[in-house]
Amino acid sequence: MSGLSDLPSLARVIDAHGLAAKKSLGQNFLLDMNLTEKIARQAGDLTGCDVLEVGPGPGGLTRGLLLQGARRVLAVEKDPRCLPALAEIAAVSDGRLEVMQGDALEIDAAARLSAPIRIVANLPYNVGTELLVRWLTPAVWPPFWDSLTLMFQREVAERIVAQPGGKAYGRLAILSQWRATPRIVMSLPPEAFSPPPKVHSAVVHFTRLETPRFPADAKVLQRVVAAAFNQRRKMLRSALKGVSPDIEAHLTRAGIAPTERAEQVSLEAFCALARSLAEDA
Repeated sequence: MSGLSDLPSLARVIDAHGLAAKKSLGQNFLLDMNLTEKIARQAGDLTGCDVLEVGPGPGGLTRGLLLQGARRVLAVEKDPRCLPALAEIAAVSDGRLEVMQGDALEIDAAARLSAPIRIVANLPYNVGTELLVRWLTPAVWPPFWDSLTLMFQREVAERIVAQPGGKAYGRLAILSQWRATPRIVMSLPPEAFSPPPKVHSAVVHFTRLETPRFPADAKVLQRVVAAAFNQRRKMLRSALKGVSPDIEAHLTRAGIAPTERAEQVSLEAFCALARSLAEDA
């Protein structure tokens, strides 16, 4: 731990390695180690866990995860400019940090980790939602991870935890809450980052459920929810007519009024609709 504490400040590391954040990579660096350690603490006790980190940049959160006692950290970084800075952390990590250069969307990180596994990341804004959806929709459930502790734009975080009846409620809320319990655990202002983004950010912690909250076929549920929210202003009998020629009967069987709109329908009701459709498939 002493070697980690002796590393230069993140601001000095960025200057030394010329790590100006790239907008094309969705980069916004957190330079305050108090904040990065606080984010790491939101993931809980890491001492017996492997941790996957995506987009470590100069390594602020990486340091925080190691200082919080993570058994092992696998940091996946697309930007080759960041590798020397991360190598400096690896050199004093007692073998607990492995750095991989590559695109997190293309790498099978799970194969390099041992359970229990937690994912903790200040996700690049341009791939954050796509990565989350992939982690929530594997072919087999439960997934390889026990929990996710992820930073998003505040607007995305609010969509993840949204309840029926509001504009924020949609596909992301359904996917997140069906198989996990998400909650916003931190908020960060733009000035916490370098460069400051135009939006506020928030950290969301997801605790996975061993089985989905309500029974439903994953593919059917995803298809129904996608169709319903793609035309969220329409009544469901219109928005879902391409899903089944008997959609009104299925809606009624699921306890949903055909004249309701997607944002009015609970997760439980969507699952009931998916079950009804699967029975006739």
